Amino acid sequence: MPVPEAVAQLPTTEQPVSRAGRNLRAAIGVGVGLVAVILLSLFVWRPAFLGVLVAAILVAVVELTRALGKGGFSAPLVPLLVGALAMEALAWTRGPTGLLTGFFLTALAVLLWRLAAGPVGYRGDAAAGVLTALYVPFLAGFAVLLLVPDDGALRVLAFIATVIASDVGGYAAGVLFGKHAMAPSISPKKSWEGMAGSVLACMLVATPVLVLGLDAPWWGGLVFGASLAVSATIGDLAESLIKRDLGIKDMGDLLPGHGGIMDRLDSLLPSAAAAYLLLTVLAPV
Repeated sequence: MPVPEAVAQLPTTEQPVSRAGRNLRAAIGVGVGLVAVILLSLFVWRPAFLGVLVAAILVAVVELTRALGKGGFSAPLVPLLVGALAMEALAWTRGPTGLLTGFFLTALAVLLWRLAAGPVGYRGDAAAGVLTALYVPFLAGFAVLLLVPDDGALRVLAFIATVIASDVGGYAAGVLFGKHAMAPSISPKKSWEGMAGSVLACMLVATPVLVLGLDAPWWGGLVFGASLAVSATIGDLAESLIKRDLGIKDMGDLLPGHGGIMDRLDSLLPSAAAAYLLLTVLAPV
């Protein structure tokens, strides 16, 4: 069927998108590129993935602080960037204790740094800074902890592949069958049918990866998949809530069809913590 002339003349940014509100062609292209970078860095040289992760975290911190700025909050950027580097370095070299220590030092640095700007707006700015430190580099630090063991590449792969399955399964089921809104005031396009698709897709992906790659029991894959479907959905809703409160559509525009880096990390960040805790039990080192 020929494209109507009125549609063909629209700018690229105004071309029709899918029911889920995405430019599918751009989203798929960028998604494939990101997966390729992740796989190459993971399985060629693990520290390369750490570098990719740290770069993404730093960009996400900048995006989140800028977004919060639109809501009138001025989170101190310098201590957040330095703290993000410190948290990931300590997670890599000192494990969970190092990550936790890095977070507390970053939070303290944020509180002290903001003092220089005076008392007006101090509570809001300091809270925004601590929230950013907790939300982005601290939660991302669990992905670093997953990477540390000798089989760290497989652990990270299990985590990321399951979250991708949640996004893809939820998107497909939501578009095809979505009728009952899950949280219409936060994310109108997210449905319970999509959630069911996320859970099913996560289980199907997680089970063979955990059983064949990490010697986990078969039921562990089901638990891991269902849990990450929930954590990924919570992360997605949490970021949507923040964006609605700030009155913005995306955290950034770096990734065509996706928004900013933070818009891709929303479901990954809480899932990294969930994956680390679950694998500690299901597939101990």
